[in-house]
Amino acid sequence: MQTQPYPFRPSRLAQALVVALFAAPLAQAQTTDLGSVQAGANAGSAHAAARKQHSAPAQAITQALLSARQPQSVISRHVIENTQAASANYSDIINIAPSVVSVDPNGPGMMESQGGPTIRGFQDGQYNVTFDGIPWGDSNDFTHHTTSYFMQQDIGDTVVDRGPGDASNIGPATFGGTVALHSKDPLDKPRTTLYGTVGSFGTRLLGAEFDTGVMKNYGDLRAFIDYRQLRSDGYLSHAGLKRQNLFIKAERPVGDSSLLTFVAMKNDLTQHVPYGVTSYPYVAPQPGTGGTVAQSMGTLPGQLQVFGPSYGLSGNPNSQGYSAYNYDNITTDFEYVDLKTSAGDLQIDNKVYTYAYYHNGYNGVDPNGGGCNYGTVNCLTPDGTFPAGQDTPNNADGTIPGQAMYMNYRSWGDLLRTEQRVGPGRIKAGLWYDHQSNGRYQGETNISTGAVTAIDRLMTDTLTQAQPYVEYAWNATPSLVVTPGLKYAYFRRSIDATVNQKTGTALNYAQTWTKALPAIDLHYAIAPNWTAYAQAAKGFLAPNLKDFFVADPAVSSAGVAPEQTTNYQVGSTWKSRRMTLSGDIYAIDFSNQVQSQKIGGVTYFRNLGKTSYRGIEAEGTYYVGTGVSVYANAAYNKAIVAGSGLQVDGVPKTTEALGLVYNDGPWYASAITKFVGSRYGASTDVVPGSVALYPLAAYHVTNLALNYTAQGDGALPKGAKLGVQLNNVFDATDVYAYAGQTGNGIPLFWTIPGRSVMLNFSYPFN
Repeated sequence: MQTQPYPFRPSRLAQALVVALFAAPLAQAQTTDLGSVQAGANAGSAHAAARKQHSAPAQAITQALLSARQPQSVISRHVIENTQAASANYSDIINIAPSVVSVDPNGPGMMESQGGPTIRGFQDGQYNVTFDGIPWGDSNDFTHHTTSYFMQQDIGDTVVDRGPGDASNIGPATFGGTVALHSKDPLDKPRTTLYGTVGSFGTRLLGAEFDTGVMKNYGDLRAFIDYRQLRSDGYLSHAGLKRQNLFIKAERPVGDSSLLTFVAMKNDLTQHVPYGVTSYPYVAPQPGTGGTVAQSMGTLPGQLQVFGPSYGLSGNPNSQGYSAYNYDNITTDFEYVDLKTSAGDLQIDNKVYTYAYYHNGYNGVDPNGGGCNYGTVNCLTPDGTFPAGQDTPNNADGTIPGQAMYMNYRSWGDLLRTEQRVGPGRIKAGLWYDHQSNGRYQGETNISTGAVTAIDRLMTDTLTQAQPYVEYAWNATPSLVVTPGLKYAYFRRSIDATVNQKTGTALNYAQTWTKALPAIDLHYAIAPNWTAYAQAAKGFLAPNLKDFFVADPAVSSAGVAPEQTTNYQVGSTWKSRRMTLSGDIYAIDFSNQVQSQKIGGVTYFRNLGKTSYRGIEAEGTYYVGTGVSVYANAAYNKAIVAGSGLQVDGVPKTTEALGLVYNDGPWYASAITKFVGSRYGASTDVVPGSVALYPLAAYHVTNLALNYTAQGDGALPKGAKLGVQLNNVFDATDVYAYAGQTGNGIPLFWTIPGRSVMLNFSYPFN
């Protein structure tokens, strides 16, 4: 058994890539037209604007900034609005980036990503998601609900930072990276825009945005308000969704050196969420699950074989999987007020915020249980009897066993950042504070009458987080900036449970964890268009709330210890008008890593212990000419469990993407393919000699998009847009992820949503 950290020995291909990144650009480094390279460069003329459009930086699907101090992929607003479905969530947007895997099994934006999004194999909850710099998410396990907050129409750009960043990168789980969403800015001129989508799966979206423009009579205030409704039947059977989303942003200068910003979002969602499908040959209970179905039934087909890859929920009221019994009503809001000000050389940015999540959910006790495991419509075997040893899906008296739950929380917080020049550099200091209070309930019910037959959990829990930080960006030379920093992480959990989850007993308990997290990075400008960086940092994540689901957490052997990492990364970014290129190598040593899976609809966690992550990533765009560019990225990710030598569940060793972009004048067209390598859906307990279960084959998905944006020289007003998107062109419906298990231990899986077509329009009234 190997107990030492796994050495990182890059292949010859990896070594060659690093040499190319650090050496190849020398020949052109001094001749680059940086005006066409740097985002936001002022074109100054129609000719210059066309030249900027006809460049690799302008057409790159993802790219790193020259100022990057850790591996990152920036996805611009231009790319988002031209390549993503109008219904897309941020999980769909980031899927194209290196080392990212994300699939919405019900169609783009029609369901939360399942089995992801993962970044370098890290699960949701092991990296941060921020909106305009504010970390948000569930306090119980730090995860995020992609269909319940922001929609793509209001996102200005998205940055996938793959790593812990510097000390100023705040949030509960910086070691796994940060998905940074930025709101788009209000327009300078008044405009009303009507937009919509209609397409496959009965999908229709209609929205309107009103921009005030700069209002001189109101202190140069500018703002926009955006509202949309989305309805879809979804790709999966009986898995429809209804969503309403309102977003407001306003900005107003205050004096000569301050800017006041207000943002508010409200989202209402009703959804019918499936739990995955059973599939041959894995239709027998797994060891240790307590399942009672005879092993011989493993020869029977699963739901996937009988109903096909689009099976989600049942349309039969005799089944606990009946759609009307399995649904969620979720209301969320997100607000902040931000004041940025300058006092001489001192810059201050302070955000006061709140966000909330109110979730009422209902489900059958075991929606995939009984004969449903084997693809019978009404959960009975073909002869009308129930499988031997199985409980009937409905009680003998005709009542229907189900569950009702709620999870309601609100966070309040403040994010203060300051920056000032001190000596040969700049000092940054700040503080993030967040307090979330969460009420949680689940009861066993009779769906027929609504009567509660038992209470599984009734509790209030809180999480208070504080992260002060300080760092100093020292200009060691005109080209080299060295930035050491220190962040202090404070977490305090409390629980006050009348009925604690799992134990069913009362509990009142609190515990605090703290950790000093040093970081240091070097950023070197080799040339005006070529930079390199190196980084080392410590990472930390407080224990999940599940560690309190025991009789006495103070003496529990459940392992109430934080997840901790040591991260090392080196990389480089190079840009010219013809090409963008960036790449990195990383090594992460992980202690006490925790993974999750669902059994019977309940999320369980297990401790993998020590794991070692090693990898190499690269992305680049080459501008061919006449409006055409070629894009590609690739990543090799090795994530090994020290106790077994197995690849960590769900982590593909490789991901790749290949894209072709045409952008000339009013036309934008793209063809993008994402490749995801083979991986394990799940494995047995991590002990020496354990055998991996549910190996999942590699897959690829290709999306096409064609858009026309009027230039104001024809019948349509300037900015009017027509587009068509063809998602999953080759109709790949592979099993791509393990979804957990039914209540009696039958494995469940997720499939890729089939081919879809979306027609889009946008019409401005100037």
